[in-house]
Amino acid sequence: MADPSIKYQTVDDLRRRAKRRTPRFAWEYLDSGEGDERAVARNAERLQQVLLTPQFLKGALKPDIGTELFGVNYWLPVGVAPVGLTGLVWPGADIALAETAARSRIPYVASTVNTADVAVVGPKAEGMGWFQLYPPQDPGVRADLLHRAHAAGFEVLVVTADVPARARRERQTRQRVSMPPRITPRHVSQAALRPAWTLGLLRNGLPRFRTLEAYVDRATLRGLSGFVGASLGGTLSWDYLAETCELWPGPVVVKGILDPDDAERCVATGADAVVVSNHGGRQLDAAPAAIDALGPIAERVGGQVPVLFDGGVRSGLDIARALALGADFTFSGRSFMYGLCALGSEGAEFVASMFKHQLISVMHQLGCQDLAELRARNPRIGPP
Repeated sequence: MADPSIKYQTVDDLRRRAKRRTPRFAWEYLDSGEGDERAVARNAERLQQVLLTPQFLKGALKPDIGTELFGVNYWLPVGVAPVGLTGLVWPGADIALAETAARSRIPYVASTVNTADVAVVGPKAEGMGWFQLYPPQDPGVRADLLHRAHAAGFEVLVVTADVPARARRERQTRQRVSMPPRITPRHVSQAALRPAWTLGLLRNGLPRFRTLEAYVDRATLRGLSGFVGASLGGTLSWDYLAETCELWPGPVVVKGILDPDDAERCVATGADAVVVSNHGGRQLDAAPAAIDALGPIAERVGGQVPVLFDGGVRSGLDIARALALGADFTFSGRSFMYGLCALGSEGAEFVASMFKHQLISVMHQLGCQDLAELRARNPRIGPP
């Protein structure tokens, strides 16, 4: 492959190529939001309104962008956010993302509803793996999932709080995205126009919820979709969170927090960090942009626990903006998936490298030697 950095300078460049290489039904699943999808746009628009003031005459700088979280040193202050149905979006995505995390030394958060079994994908991350839990209603299933994830090498648990019910994602409904996949003539015709995706599917097989197959009828798996809808999520409570914190032997992070009171109570209940996120605009179209919620939450609980951010990060500049507003670390889901869809198995690592070089450039322009200096800046946010 020719050096892609010559042609693809931004995540938006990769997104355009990714759309051309992915069947429409898979693309709509990845790219869509809830309702009219204004929350997706709001995340990006509000991030772009964060202004950072440079300071000059600092002499020669060699910006250090490494950081420590939960006693682990990461090479970048950004990780791979959880994405469900990854193998539908791009065949073999779970393994590629885990291997990217291992090589780039960044966290990879594997979703409960990704398409590789935790026992397979966990070792590929080589200690960089985090496991995202959609809370099962059955305590026995929860205990078994946590045991399997920890045994596979996942060190950090991410409890997703912001999916109390299935959201209204019209683009997905129109494309009849379902799991297990129901292959229709329309899907076949779309796949035929995307040969790289189709060849990957032939190598990897139809995407399945392999982590969850242990809990349904293996003979048919026809009940799997119903199991996911009826048995995961919708019952998370403060008591459930407290029990989960007791069950997991490592750090517990609560993802999807937008309200400072919720953040404060997460800490009081036993959480070791919170992720400020509106689920990528995929749950409530009227939700505030994640970046607007970051400052108040960082002010309330920052210093007690790490405050992490996931909401529209598409560049090293976006990472810098979030860190300056109080985040200790950031995550991006779609960006890494766009890289995979655009460039294949090496695409996610290309995104990590892109973020690295962009962030170093931003720190040079701002006059910041390390992330502590960046976090000490006083950014300005434009009007909503």
